[in-house]
Amino acid sequence: MSSASDRRRAELRRKDLKRRSALAGEASAAAAEIEAWLHPAGGDPTAAAFFDVDNTIMQGATIFHLARGLYRRKFFRTRDIASAAYKQAYFRVAGVEDPAHMESARSSALSFIRGHRAEEVESLMEEIFEEGMAHRIWPGTRALAQTHIDQGQRVWLVTAAPVEAARVIARRLGLTGALGTVAATEDGVYTGELVGEMLHGPAKAEAVKAIAARENLDLSRCAAYSDSYNDLPMLSLVGHPCAINPDARLRAHARAKGWPIRDYRTGRKAARAGVVTAALGGAATGAIAVAIALRGRRQ
Repeated sequence: MSSASDRRRAELRRKDLKRRSALAGEASAAAAEIEAWLHPAGGDPTAAAFFDVDNTIMQGATIFHLARGLYRRKFFRTRDIASAAYKQAYFRVAGVEDPAHMESARSSALSFIRGHRAEEVESLMEEIFEEGMAHRIWPGTRALAQTHIDQGQRVWLVTAAPVEAARVIARRLGLTGALGTVAATEDGVYTGELVGEMLHGPAKAEAVKAIAARENLDLSRCAAYSDSYNDLPMLSLVGHPCAINPDARLRAHARAKGWPIRDYRTGRKAARAGVVTAALGGAATGAIAVAIALRGRRQ
């Protein structure tokens, strides 16, 4: 049985994660910009749809595609990305919750973008999207997003990827805007520090709550879409959750709850999805957080 001190440490970790998640969500909502106002006369201003990105809107991991694009432009070295990938993969696979290790993983993931100007990174986003992301959009999910737009509802992306990357995707798809991970800047230069946490799991739910408060949305009338069991906090917030290309745990949960399930993968792709998602989720998606500091709040 765990000792009293172990239980206290676990409780402190939970409280710290909750605090960081709330801070990340609030920062993401504050940084969110409306890319397209999609409300003609007679629209539906109190309802919105929230879409996860990786394997929901787009095949694969946004951070992986972004990191690859930056690497090709010699933005960082191989050993930088390898170190970040190893530490994040170890943390996710081993389930290590030691605060020092978590902080080390966050720091290493951001170290190689520290000192770069925000404009330098932002200027690369459009071309990286074109070369590595545009052709990976799932037509079925894109059609779902368009259905909400046609009903006069706002459509937000919600992702752990940097808010700049998410914003480019939202803009290219004609969506309202994006909620993504935010990192700090000083005089337009990245400090290498996150504002709170990655926008992942509970932090996504906090961001949705914050943007709903800002935009006067009725969450009971809103929809949310994701492929991942990790997004249950966000899916459970809204009145109309839907599993898209779901992992095994989310599929089982959605069936138990009677939630709609849509799968746009072929049988072969669906069979490989669990392995690929696990690999990217550990060693690339969360790891190559080349990413996480791709945006700070503007001064």
